[in-house]
Amino acid sequence: MKMSGSFFLVGPMGAGKSTIGRQLARTLNLEFIDSDRNIEARTGVDIPLIFELEGEEGFRKREQEIIDHLTRKPGIVLATGGGAVLSSINRQHLTSRGQVIYLRTSVEQQLQRTARDRNRPLLQTENPEQTLQELMQIRDPLYREVADWTIETDGCRVHDVVQKIVRHIEEM
Repeated sequence: MKMSGSFFLVGPMGAGKSTIGRQLARTLNLEFIDSDRNIEARTGVDIPLIFELEGEEGFRKREQEIIDHLTRKPGIVLATGGGAVLSSINRQHLTSRGQVIYLRTSVEQQLQRTARDRNRPLLQTENPEQTLQELMQIRDPLYREVADWTIETDGCRVHDVVQKIVRHIEEM
């Protein structure tokens, strides 16, 4: 299946944006891009080091530049970082340049999926569950604001989520 247009995946860390995005791109015969991996490739360092050296503000500035650049590319599936929606400029680029899909997941599922991942600077705290709940309170309304549609990912296999998205695209 060959699709035109671009699809941007938003949602919290651990929602499956990269894994689902990679499979969705394969299914739709589109290029897959992960904005976080793109930032790492351009800077030559991982995200935790960017946070350590530049703080979250420095990272968000880089993220905004990359989102602007990547959302201009035609025919892609883009997995955004969980906090990409914090920027009103990013939200504008996402909504005006493609279809936005919110991969929604519970805090419990996020905890399971991110438990051993040390590449998540915002979770290097005493209480990751509380952090995830606080992030969800702030970000969920923003994910909903930009989303053309929402897909629940809790307890779902990657293949099943991809098939739900493809069916939705075919109905458009």
